[in-house]
Amino acid sequence: MNKETDKNHIWHPYTSISHPRPVDAVASTSGTHIYLEDGTPLIDGISSWWCAAHGYCRPEIVHAIQEQAAKMPHVMFGGLTHGPAIDLATRLLKILPAGLEKIFYADSGSIAVECAIKMALQYQNAVGRPGRTRIAALLGGYHGDTIGAMSVSDPEEMHSIFRGVLPRQFFVPSPQCRFDEPWREEAFEPMRELLANHSDEIAGVILEPVFQGANAMWFYHPEYLRRLRQECDRHDIVLIFDEIATGFGRTGERFACLHAGVTPDVMCVGKALTAGAITMACAITTKRISDPIPVFLHGPTYMGNPLACAAACASLDLFESYDWKANVKRIEKKLKELLPKYRSLPNVQDVRALGAVGVLDVKKIPDEEQVRRIVLETGVWLRPESHFIYTMPPFVTTDEEIERIVDAMGRMAAVQ
Repeated sequence: MNKETDKNHIWHPYTSISHPRPVDAVASTSGTHIYLEDGTPLIDGISSWWCAAHGYCRPEIVHAIQEQAAKMPHVMFGGLTHGPAIDLATRLLKILPAGLEKIFYADSGSIAVECAIKMALQYQNAVGRPGRTRIAALLGGYHGDTIGAMSVSDPEEMHSIFRGVLPRQFFVPSPQCRFDEPWREEAFEPMRELLANHSDEIAGVILEPVFQGANAMWFYHPEYLRRLRQECDRHDIVLIFDEIATGFGRTGERFACLHAGVTPDVMCVGKALTAGAITMACAITTKRISDPIPVFLHGPTYMGNPLACAAACASLDLFESYDWKANVKRIEKKLKELLPKYRSLPNVQDVRALGAVGVLDVKKIPDEEQVRRIVLETGVWLRPESHFIYTMPPFVTTDEEIERIVDAMGRMAAVQ
């Protein structure tokens, strides 16, 4: 493997091309492990950015892709349809919250968010409210890296350089009522006030339900979603839940919105949908939102790709083949048992866990060389971001592997 070609010509995510981060070459993946070119095994503590829920190279998914590739790797979706797309819709309709029944296939999570925003805007225009052109969102939110998705992500975090270019949206503070604390009504007041004062401008509200991911690593009270559903109904504002990261079990429920018993008007799903095998996402809405829209103005080239649909069908079937919920509960119990011992470290500000997510909120994360050294010494793949050292492991991760992951997290948190 010629790493010089990589270093000189391949631009990796969130890096400088002139001063690239060090990278390690991967030869293969299997189960919960990444195997480097030199044979070093690494337990994947973050499921390849949260998507490999079942672990890697599950034969059920590999075989589904191979069989589909031999028949039809791709065909355009405009004016045509195919079995894998219909099979996937059939599976999704069995597990989605009631009322979510109109499925738009997208290429990635960011594109699903773009589609959700378009649905909100086109709905408001179709029902005679063309002045509703803005979206409300939460500070601390992350929804993707395309223009529309960036515009509804926290404006002070990674996308601040684009502030003068992005559409101007409304933001309110992240809900300051923890998932496991008694509900405090004042946590919802900023959103209630915004919607009451600006409903004539707001087409929709978007947020990550219960768990704010990349920009906050924060678990908030489900009651916030119930209050938000009521206010969106009051003002006929489209409620969008971004379940790209939370969907398919990550927080302990199949969809995070089920912690609150709330159904959104639009839901975005991805990541674990295909379990890390191939890129795919969906924006899914209700008949109430879809029916007024005369023509939905989006059509990706690879929309409804048969390989991705086949992989997604196999992934959803896998969820039905083992007790993923018990696994997530076991992982949560282990994280809550092990992580608190690092609370006393001077660098640690907070410790939190929910489902198969564990977080050490620190004052400062180690530098790249320190992270790489600990990764290779412990045999655990982690990638701290901002001021978070976190894990979101595959659901098939064993207790022993969780112990090793948490140990690596603690070593990173202890770096001075």
